[in-house]
Amino acid sequence: MNKLKVLLVDDDEVDFMNVKRAFKKNQLIHELLYKHNGLAAIEFLRGIEDFTELPNVIILDINMPQMNGHEFLDELRSDDRLKHIVVYVLTTSSQDSDVSKAYDRQISGYLLKPLDFDEFRETINKLDGLWAIQKFPQK
Repeated sequence: MNKLKVLLVDDDEVDFMNVKRAFKKNQLIHELLYKHNGLAAIEFLRGIEDFTELPNVIILDINMPQMNGHEFLDELRSDDRLKHIVVYVLTTSSQDSDVSKAYDRQISGYLLKPLDFDEFRETINKLDGLWAIQKFPQK
């Protein structure tokens, strides 16, 4: 499998540390980038000039300050340079309205954050298994 660039967009640094730890424990070789909210992430992505430097995958939280996950998806999908990026939502929100809104914005999957680290690690491992067989858009 190819090494992917994965951007985590989440306001909780503990979740970033958990994803980082899960990558390490699962021996995942992907490059992990981190932005603490949607606004920081969209500014970061728009600042990348070389298409080959864009992330292949975004793991996105829904509930964040400044720009939440839905607002981020609106910005991402309206930008011709960025709209092809594969997005998975990983959040604590199980509200049907959040799930529907996210899928309306062409996400690839909506996952609930497990509270237990071993379950969290397994969720990340399953995502990696999907990425191993998934065809990603060419930039």
